[in-house]
Amino acid sequence: MGYIDEVTKDLYNYMPPLTGKDDLDAFWKATLEQAMEVPLHPERTEVAYPSKHVKVYDISYNGMDETRIHGWLIVPTFLKEASYPCLIHYHGFTGSRGEPSELMHWAMMGMAVLSVDCRDQGGPTGNSASYSHGFLSNVASKGVQNKWEYYYRYVYMDSLKAIDFACAQAEIDPGKIIIEGGSQGGAIGMAVAALDDRPKAALVDVPSNSNLVSRIEGNHGAFGAVAEFLKRHPDQTDLVLDNLSYFDTMNLADRITCPVLASVALKDETCPAQMYFATYNRIQSKKEIIIYPFNGHEGGGARQTEVKLAYLAKHFGDWYE
Repeated sequence: MGYIDEVTKDLYNYMPPLTGKDDLDAFWKATLEQAMEVPLHPERTEVAYPSKHVKVYDISYNGMDETRIHGWLIVPTFLKEASYPCLIHYHGFTGSRGEPSELMHWAMMGMAVLSVDCRDQGGPTGNSASYSHGFLSNVASKGVQNKWEYYYRYVYMDSLKAIDFACAQAEIDPGKIIIEGGSQGGAIGMAVAALDDRPKAALVDVPSNSNLVSRIEGNHGAFGAVAEFLKRHPDQTDLVLDNLSYFDTMNLADRITCPVLASVALKDETCPAQMYFATYNRIQSKKEIIIYPFNGHEGGGARQTEVKLAYLAKHFGDWYE
């Protein structure tokens, strides 16, 4: 047995008790129905870009509550196909849709690329949602007192509606959607794959939002804000933890039907590998995980990007022929 096998063998047996409530299915059914009632109103404007091989569009659409979600759409021009596969990118915590140049390796594969903001973070997207209470430190604690108001309820739906935007574009084949992201983006990828059957694969790195009680107990990453909230409001502990259970990807994992390529890093204290295995071990679809034993929250970085590109070529190469 090699080193990585030895130090990770217990991870594959890590199955903390699920925290999902009896009305979990009903909650997400109602949430999806509410989100789908909001008209998409997609818009796109081509922007000048110093390459003749792609077209770049500044895009926006209505999220769950008519918050305008902003993003980039990149469409290759060097292939003859009229309809391209599309990779949808979800960014990490406090990030944004990024810059088009950061997404060009996907376009190089002959795919359209859609990169979208999370509301209230580092990009141009705001937040039209109403909240009954305040929050501490960061948006991970926003709305924790009411599951219907919780921040990630909106983000998960905004991100799912990105698929609606992609499928509405004439250049994109709606039957060839891949979702991808790291950290918060990895959590979103897991949630979207669980709540929508359109993605054909989910590529997720150092994912967040898994085994949330342990994340809060350990004060790990963004969910340290929830621990800080509970320090001030200990009487609300059960309420908050119950509310967060609806957004914990380990409670949604058995819904995932598409293949999953994941990665974790064993020195990651922001999104500890063990926390994600609580989700990974419950995925019933085809899955694979890459483990970086001495990396932190940066994960595999460019090396993992190469892994993902090779994975797409191996499993979806016929899309580009």
